[in-house]
Amino acid sequence: MANIKRLSFLLFSALVFFNASACAQTLNSYSQFANSGKQFTPASKMSSKDWNHPDELERVWQASLVRIPSEEGAYIQTNIAEITHSSLKVNKQFPTVIYMHGCSGVWEGTIRRINFLAKNGFAVIVPPSFAREKYPRSCDIYRYEGGLYREIIKMRQNDAGNAIEKAKKLHWVDKNNVFLMGLSEGGITTATFFSKNKNRSVNARVVEGWTCTSTWDEYKGVRAPKTEPVLTLLGSKDPWFQNPYTNGACTKFLNKRNGSKSVVYRKGNLSYKHELLEDQEVKNVVLEFLQQHIK
Repeated sequence: MANIKRLSFLLFSALVFFNASACAQTLNSYSQFANSGKQFTPASKMSSKDWNHPDELERVWQASLVRIPSEEGAYIQTNIAEITHSSLKVNKQFPTVIYMHGCSGVWEGTIRRINFLAKNGFAVIVPPSFAREKYPRSCDIYRYEGGLYREIIKMRQNDAGNAIEKAKKLHWVDKNNVFLMGLSEGGITTATFFSKNKNRSVNARVVEGWTCTSTWDEYKGVRAPKTEPVLTLLGSKDPWFQNPYTNGACTKFLNKRNGSKSVVYRKGNLSYKHELLEDQEVKNVVLEFLQQHIK
């Protein structure tokens, strides 16, 4: 029986999904979920109905990038639409990270992060908000300018909550070990996401590249309940936050009694970085935090 299950798993990997080594092909296939491939909706054409429209939420969910660990540090790469319509099954449940990309969408760094998590035993689901039919530009990465569409955070929070709830229904997801993680705008989403729906709860959260500081109340602070520890990562000289509106750190907003942790890099190369998880030291911090909060 074990051999049959193993064969089924290998066929699942070989016949249905891309090989993990085909990174270049994967990046090209995700270009529609990035600034370079997206036709943005003018802010004047957006309405509050768009933020939580069921059709838009479903578009994002079906397009969600997926990584599933296989054997010895390898992983399957696919998306929700493909895996949903496959008759083959994964015969194991995995702790799962819902990963929220930054304001420029899916990029090479997104792929590196989710592959790193998969190599270390975590399934990963990335809901690409750029898959929405109506989606406004929210930042200018060349000028380090965010918040071009203030309500974008509500849209991202809706995508996060929907992904968490639907992920827990997947047979290969360990619903008792789901995490929320994000970079930059995805980090803001991770820090501020809140839901009274228990099906949208997570074990813990990881926020990369955000200060929890803003003059907009809905962007400010940490809204995680006390049952959800939060790890925040920041370079003190991060070029995105050298202004009076967002300069700061998440430290004062964290619950010091539940295992939450603020890591601020004040010296060396990391202090100037926005994307911190390119560094092995930071990867170790994140991996240790996630593993500590697996039930």
